[in-house]
Amino acid sequence: MKSDAIEKDSVLRTYELSNFEYRLQPEDILSVKFLSLTPQEYNFFAIKEGQGTNSFNQFQNDALNLVNGYLIDEEGKIEFPVVGKVSISGFTVFEAQNEILKIAKQYLESAVVEVRLLNFRFTLLGEVKSEGTVNSLNNRITLLEAIGLSGGFTDYADKSNVKIIRQGKGKADVYYLNLLDENFITSPYYYMNQGDVIIIPPLKQRPYQIYFGKNLALVISSVSLLLLVVNLSK
Repeated sequence: MKSDAIEKDSVLRTYELSNFEYRLQPEDILSVKFLSLTPQEYNFFAIKEGQGTNSFNQFQNDALNLVNGYLIDEEGKIEFPVVGKVSISGFTVFEAQNEILKIAKQYLESAVVEVRLLNFRFTLLGEVKSEGTVNSLNNRITLLEAIGLSGGFTDYADKSNVKIIRQGKGKADVYYLNLLDENFITSPYYYMNQGDVIIIPPLKQRPYQIYFGKNLALVISSVSLLLLVVNLSK
C-alpha cells in the first residue's frame, strides 16, 4: 500500500501481544535490597549492602554491583546467611521478590524487599551501527528496542532476514524473522531473552553498492582523463 493511501489518525491493525514475563535462570545475577525497622547490626540480610562509594565512576559501580549481587546457581538457587538456599529459578523478578519477602518477614520487622536483575544482556551483530553486547536493567525489551539501543540499522541492512540465536537449557535455537512483515509482532522472539544473539545480514547488493559503485566512479574519471589527454595530444 502506498504511503499516501494510508488513512491517517486511525488504527489500521491491532495485534495481541504475548504476555511476556522473563523467567529467572541459572547464571542470572540479582540485586536484592532489604529494608526494615530492624537495626542493621541485627539484619544479617544486609551483609552485602553499603559497600559501594560515591568515589567510584559508573563503570566501577556497575562492576561492584555484579560482584556483590546474588548469583543463581546451577540448581536455580541463591544463598543467604542463616536462611540458606532459596529456589527462585523459573520465577519472574516480582515472584522472586515476593518469595524472598516471605522469608525476610520471618526475621525482620516491617520488611521490604527490592529485587532487580543486574545482568540481562543480548548481543547485536552485523548491519547495525554499533555492534556489541548490551546490558540492561530492563528485562522486558522488544527486538526493535534492542536494535534501537545499538544505534539502529545501517543503510545496507537486510530487514527481511534477521537471524536470532536463543540459548538456554543446553541448546541453541536459530530463528529467522522478517521485520518488514508486521506479523513478527506476534512471534515468541518479539521480546528479547537473556543471552539472545541478533544477527542483521547485509543486502545482496551491498558489495555492489560499496565497491563497484565507488570503483565505477573511479573508472569513469580515469577514462575521461585519458580521453582528455588523447584529445590534447592530437
